[in-house]
Amino acid sequence: MVPRTSLLERLLAAPAPRLLCVAAPPGYGKTTLLAQWAERRGGAAWVSLDRRDNDPVVLLSYLAVALDRVEPVDPGLFRTLASPGAASAASLVPRFVASLSSMARPVAVVLDNLEQLANQDCLDAVAEVALRLPDGSQLAMASRARPALPEALTRPSGLLLEVGPDELAMDGQEARALLEHAGVRPSEAQVAELLERTEGWPVGLYLASSAAAGQGRRTTPGTAVTGNGQAGAAPAPAGLLDRLSEPTVTFLTRTAVLDQLSGPLCDAVLGVSGSDRVLASLADSELPLVEVDRRNRRYRYHQLLRELLLAELERREPELVPELHRRAAAFLEGDGLPELAVDHLQAAGDAGEVARLVAALAFPAYAGGRVETARRWLRWFEDRGLVERYPRVAVLGAQMEALLGNPSNAERWAAAAERGQAAAPDRTLDASVALLRTFLCHDGMAGVRADADAARAGLAPDSPWVATALLMEGIGHLLDGEAELAEPILQRAGEVAGQAGAAPAASAALAEQALIELERHRWQEAGRLAGRAVDVLRAGNLDDYAMAAFVHTVAARAALAMSDPGMAREHLARAIRLRPLLTSAMPHRSVQTLLELARAYLALDDAAGARAVLRQAGEIIRQRPSLGVLPGQAAELAATLDRIGQGPAGATSLTAAELRLLPLLSTHLTLLEIGERLYLSRNTVKTQAVSIYRKLGVSSRSEAMQRVRELGLLGA
Repeated sequence: MVPRTSLLERLLAAPAPRLLCVAAPPGYGKTTLLAQWAERRGGAAWVSLDRRDNDPVVLLSYLAVALDRVEPVDPGLFRTLASPGAASAASLVPRFVASLSSMARPVAVVLDNLEQLANQDCLDAVAEVALRLPDGSQLAMASRARPALPEALTRPSGLLLEVGPDELAMDGQEARALLEHAGVRPSEAQVAELLERTEGWPVGLYLASSAAAGQGRRTTPGTAVTGNGQAGAAPAPAGLLDRLSEPTVTFLTRTAVLDQLSGPLCDAVLGVSGSDRVLASLADSELPLVEVDRRNRRYRYHQLLRELLLAELERREPELVPELHRRAAAFLEGDGLPELAVDHLQAAGDAGEVARLVAALAFPAYAGGRVETARRWLRWFEDRGLVERYPRVAVLGAQMEALLGNPSNAERWAAAAERGQAAAPDRTLDASVALLRTFLCHDGMAGVRADADAARAGLAPDSPWVATALLMEGIGHLLDGEAELAEPILQRAGEVAGQAGAAPAASAALAEQALIELERHRWQEAGRLAGRAVDVLRAGNLDDYAMAAFVHTVAARAALAMSDPGMAREHLARAIRLRPLLTSAMPHRSVQTLLELARAYLALDDAAGARAVLRQAGEIIRQRPSLGVLPGQAAELAATLDRIGQGPAGATSLTAAELRLLPLLSTHLTLLEIGERLYLSRNTVKTQAVSIYRKLGVSSRSEAMQRVRELGLLGA
């Protein structure tokens, strides 16, 4: 390692920017520079990124862990990040950065390999964290190319400091130090010649020095190395491999399929023993092998070296590549790392095995808040036209999109599941498709009940989905006006859900029972059931789940029935921010929730709020009119509102589109950038923002966000 003294002095002498961006092609020493910068700066939180970090929850979780090692962060932040359901970057980032306000001292944060982030939500999160860190803090990032940063980081002077290839190129003193470290004693003329030929490209200098050392020379070799960080500068890498023994080259190329290297994993992939000794030897050699975990003796290849080795493997043994990935997958799954196994099976093109693992992993990932991770696995099938071949995967995709309130996506995946089911009927698959149909509700409440019964008959007795099937059967009766038939089924659903640990179904079943008691005017029993539903919700950390809107709305109605408007407003605030999830994707749950919201607002003399949610319910009913008693109830509520009049507009009268905009307004994104994220024009975003300001009784974006935080509309 060559100290980059002059560049470091320039960086440390400059006024500390919020964001330090080191962007250059491979081999320019970006990581080395930031490691030296972090050491001089002191106490850095370091995160090395990979492609699996293209999920805001994953990215922010790793960042929270890194920050916690520097200074303890609020433990509640980790619970928030693990929330299932509506874990979008737009809602998570404000809560994440709010937790940073408790940090008492400046901190340095390093994000290495930022080019791995292709998800714009993740890049926006990085920018927001950089802007919200405590005063005196800095976020530094290394990337192969300048990332797409929001205007807020580039517009004001002094916030961003950029370091590029020109600054990273080595000077004569650094080049000489590198060469001498390799045992080469060049003359001044030779250093100058090599610098001109490599344009100061550090890895070019390194390869040239390694070549000289390998050939036993004491002067600079005439290796043809070009600058600009191009991996295509073939002579130097080829020369590097030519100096190694054939067994060593074979070891290097075949293990290059691995993100990280350990003795047991390499043994499994190569079908040999003793890889731990080979790794230790390589770590002591001139090869750029990076130690990841000293205690467990895990390593990784430098990015550029790995790319060169993979290219060489593809040239030498292309037919072996899929088998190497399969061996890695088998070892990782057996070692309790099935998610890493998915990546290797995808690389091997083994769709059947990918489907098997994804079927087991997708919902746990979703339940842990990693929505984009689960979606990435599912998209792999869609991108390759494989969805109909694996209808179980299609069912998962449809269920997940329905729970996230994305009707068009849910319908697309559901149609693929139906086609796949028709091609390959199977009892348990038939049950899963039937349960999916209860969510989408194409055939009214009678259809929901029939599908729920079919699902329950086909599911294994110990399946956690049995509780959901019972719940949907009970809802089918309740929404057809058959409360007496619904009640025992809902009670049974709650019991089964409790035994199976299915917290969402347990909470929903209790809330539906509370609603029955409210209709009977049995206020105390309704309050007890609603309280239990909320307790289950909180114990399961489910406040970001779409179903939570229904539970909190029922709890609000129970609180109003017992003359506690303050508690009712607290529950309603939690329900309001989830309203964008209430769509035709799950029409009966959405409309039921919106009608109960309307009743709660009417009890609070909030006609404008009731009118807003009733309008949203009406839009869903027009798309899905076969919803039992719900359309009639909506008409009755509309007639009541017509008699009352409009009423003053407030936060409760925000539309679903305006509520979807709120989290992004709390960021530093411009209206144009917000429009790009939401696929809206700038004028549409501006119109919605002005409407939000009017309803909140404020005149600016900053005032609006202060008011939103006071109302709790961005979550706890």
